Order: sequence, then structure tokens, then C-alpha cells
Amino acid sequence: MRFGIDFGTTRTIIAAADRGNYPVLTVDDSEGDTQDYIPTQIALDGDRIVAGWDAVELARAGVPVARSFKRLLAAPGSTAATPVRIGEEQITLGEAMSAFANHIAEVIRRSELATGPLQAVVGVPANAHSGQRLLTLDAFSRAGIEVLALVNEPSAAAFEYTHRHPRGINSKRSTVVVFDLGGGTFDTSMVQIAGTRHEIVRSLGVNHLGGDDFDEVLALLARRAGDFEHDAMGERAYARLLDEARSAKERIAPQSRRIFLEFGDQDITVPVDEYYEASSELVERAIATVAELLGDDSIETLAGTDIAGIYLVGGASGLPLIPRLLRERFGRRVHRSPHPGASTAIGLAIAADPDSGYALRDRLARGIGVFREHDGGREVTFDPQIAPTEAPDANGEIIVRRRYPAAHNVGWFRFVEYSALDAQGEPTGDLSPLVDIVMPFDPELQGRDDLRDMPVVRREGGPLIEETVRVDTNGITSIRIADLDTGFAVEATATR
Repeated sequence: MRFGIDFGTTRTIIAAADRGNYPVLTVDDSEGDTQDYIPTQIALDGDRIVAGWDAVELARAGVPVARSFKRLLAAPGSTAATPVRIGEEQITLGEAMSAFANHIAEVIRRSELATGPLQAVVGVPANAHSGQRLLTLDAFSRAGIEVLALVNEPSAAAFEYTHRHPRGINSKRSTVVVFDLGGGTFDTSMVQIAGTRHEIVRSLGVNHLGGDDFDEVLALLARRAGDFEHDAMGERAYARLLDEARSAKERIAPQSRRIFLEFGDQDITVPVDEYYEASSELVERAIATVAELLGDDSIETLAGTDIAGIYLVGGASGLPLIPRLLRERFGRRVHRSPHPGASTAIGLAIAADPDSGYALRDRLARGIGVFREHDGGREVTFDPQIAPTEAPDANGEIIVRRRYPAAHNVGWFRFVEYSALDAQGEPTGDLSPLVDIVMPFDPELQGRDDLRDMPVVRREGGPLIEETVRVDTNGITSIRIADLDTGFAVEATATR
């Protein structure tokens, strides 16, 4: 059986590919009520890591939990060894990911839809770096799930849009902008659609913008309204306040005037207008990213363009302020998925279904370049090798090869992923390290393990070097640097 797994920052949702239907799996929470999601939380029960609703139950008993640990994946340089704090204890990000993926696999196996080997398409943020993708792929694979592909979340949501609104696309309006605001990340993609064929024109994202941030704004206002803004608050108490803020936020309707929260013995009221004013900067950051995606600041309305609409998905997009501000900025072609939280999971299940007929041609959201030694080690230059928005080949891969004669005894290569370049060709925005490679160009140094202490010296008549940068179908990068004269090569796959 094939599934789509939307591994979210606050909630994970699973949809099945069942003979042309894509139902969302339901699970029982800790009180026996049926839910259509699994909390992306983990807790320590002694030496055992528990996840999902079991972690929620332990939290109610006062046991520390790790909420939104997925946000650590997006941090530049994160690896499986990155620490995850759970109260006073600490585990690694790899252990957290493995425990949660194992829990998801158990939930699927208990489902009546689970027959045969488990296969799934798993969602990742469009702006996810290679290390984030590799950790996700590794965790779910080790849990016994055959990962058919990693698909960018807004690309999956575009599948759900086309499946739900097949008549919304025509010859005059063939493009959809997906606005995906989840619990921890924001992604937006421009998708050109022709029938069941989808091509991602461009994707942009903000790794640290999501529902968690809106919860923190409301929690701060609640503390102010309850007159305990400056009181010392322990980690557990603040976590309970955030949970209450999240629940209160999700109850806000377009006609709401006040937000009611219960915290301890206090009943707290926050005016909706005050909350909207405090949250507007977060929404404006997302809107500015959409404007950048469109590439024309002069666009004040989508009328007259080939854009069928802006499609709102992700649980955090349910806040009424968000479609209101989007319509004020771009006009009325703003549509919210009827199942915003499940839209991505449904789209992933469609991608997993071999009989759906849907095809996707995605592009990179982040470029790849290398800092390399120059002028005998006295300078470091940046060399962009794969640009953002680069399209894959017919096999779904991007491969770039370069050949040049070596000009030094040793080559230092610091490969990174970048968002954009400035006018001087230098990377701007956040950088995510991929791999550091030290390559001996001098044949007498090849095979030695002390190269990092070796000074870089310029030399003439060096060997012919071939660099190969490969991005596979899951967006994971590998590097190979080879001496074509001797056959010596150094290879590495991005692990951070």
C-alpha cells in the first residue's frame, strides 16, 4: 500500500492512495477521540522515546516533551548528532527522527488500509537543504518504509489543487501560486499546470516562519492581558500556555472579536484586533516572499495575469487575517483549501499513486556553490555551480561537471547551498554547509590523512581535475573530485 506522509513541524498527517481515492488516516488520541493528525512531539518515558499522542499524554502528567523538534532540521549545519533537549535530558536529532518515524510506521501498520510492504512519498519544505532531506529520508527508511520520493510540500499541494479543482485551470489561467504556511516553515511555489502535468517555475521559502510564531505572539499578549507578563515562568508552564494559545488561535473565526484563553485559574481575554496588529508583521513577511516569487513589485492584482489564484494550504493559513491581507494585496483570486491541514498529505498520496497520471517537474529552491582557495591560499573565492530554479534532466537529476588543471598542491573545497547572489556574485541570505573536502592534487600527497595541516602552495603543471556535483531526485547533493591523471578521487554526500 502506498501513502503520502506530510511530516509537519507541529502535526503529521498521512493519506493513503486507495484506488483513486486519497483518504486521510485517522488515529485515536490519548482520550479515545478520533483525530486526523499525529502531534509531532516526542517525550522520554524513562529510557524510552515515545511519540505522538503518547507524548501528549505524558505531557499532561508533567513529563517534559520536545515540541516542534523538526525546526532543528532547518538550521544550517544540522546533523544527526545535533542535540535535542527534552527537559533536563538530551538526545540527538537522529534519535528523535528515528523514534518519530518508527511511530509513524506503527500507526500506518495498525491502519486497516495497510496491506503489503509500506511505501510512501514523504513531504519536505521546498527550501529544505540537503542535510534536512537526507535525515528525513534516512529516518523513514530505517523505520521500514520504502520512501519512493521526497516531494516538496507546495508541489504536493498543487497536485491536491488540480485534483480538487480540475476546471480551475484553463488556457488563459494556467498557473497557481501555492501559499503553504505550516507550523514551522513557510513555502511558496509558482506552478504551471497542463492537465496532470505540473512544472514548478520557482520556489521560495522562509525556514523559520509558521504557526509556532503566531502562537508565541498570542502567548505574549495573553501574559500581558493576564498581568503576568514579567512573572518568571518555567518551561512546562510556558509550554502549557503555548498549547492554549494554539487552541485559541485555531478557534478564531472571521466574525470573532475576542480570543478567550484559560490558563491555570485565569480566564484571559485578548481582543482579536490587538492580536491581528501584533501578528501582521509575520503575515507581511510571507506576503513579501510571494511578491518576490511573482518577480514584479508592480503587480497589485492578479487580474490580467495567467495566475488562476493563490492557494492557501497548511494549518496555520486558517487564521482569517491571512486571506484578508492577501486579498488586500493581490485581489480576490485567493482560495483556501477546504482541507488546508491535509492538502499536502493528499497531494503526496496522489504523487505516490502510480495510476493517478500526475507528473511533476520540480526545480531547485536553493543554489549550490563552493568556496575554494585562490592565489596560493591567500584568497577564498565563491564559485556558483548550480543556480536556484535549475531544472532537472529527464532522469530527475541535476549533474554539473567541470574540468581544469590543478594550480595548487592541495585544494580546499567548502560546498554550500545558497538562496541568491548579489551584484558581485557573492551569496546572500542564509548559507547551509554541504561538505568540506580536501583534495590532494600533488600525487605524492594522495592517500595521506594529514592534509588539513598542509599549507596551500601554488604550483605549475598540475594534473587534470574533474569536479562532479550531483543532485538526485530527492534533492540530496553528492560531490566527487577526481584526478584524471592518477584516478584518485574523493567523494562525499551532504550530511548536514
